[in-house]
Amino acid sequence: MAVEAGLRERKKARTRAALASAAMRLALERGVENVTAEAIAEAADVSPRTFRNYFSGKEEAIVAELVDGMGYIAEALRARPAGEPLWESLRHALMFSASLPPEQLDQLAVKVRMVMASRALLGSQLAIFERLGQELAVVIAERTGTDARSDLYPRLTAVVAANALRLAVFMWLESDGGLDLAEVTDDALARLRAGLPEP
Repeated sequence: MAVEAGLRERKKARTRAALASAAMRLALERGVENVTAEAIAEAADVSPRTFRNYFSGKEEAIVAELVDGMGYIAEALRARPAGEPLWESLRHALMFSASLPPEQLDQLAVKVRMVMASRALLGSQLAIFERLGQELAVVIAERTGTDARSDLYPRLTAVVAANALRLAVFMWLESDGGLDLAEVTDDALARLRAGLPEP
């Protein structure tokens, strides 16, 4: 039974990933407004009904790759040494995206720019970093012995860290290559860790 359940979960994960990949590819090729749920399903070789089992609409599917990528950052935080100061662990974890190989960083920039430019994806854009905040809060609570459901500290720290990364990404994209994502992310977290002293 456990083997069957594991196979089922892996199959579901592969289907979700195929739909997310197809959605992002079509949005980049055609523009968000010219993509339909039916086209995404067809590109992923599944039925429209299967699409609806995974996503509420095309907007959610288009940003799914970016949303799911936030899970890697939370896992990177979880993997840091237990005795390491929290803000140092957060710095290492949030540098995950910035340390991607140049070609992957370029692909990420293209995807995020497309999402940022679309009014239809505004709500979904916010969901990317909201997801990161939720996942970070759970790990921060584990590391600090607090409760992510009722304590302010893990949730506040997670929201602040997630939005620091969001701002770093936006500034990096706005600079059109003038800023280094790793340096901006590191600077944002260092300022937070220092208590945001006035310049």
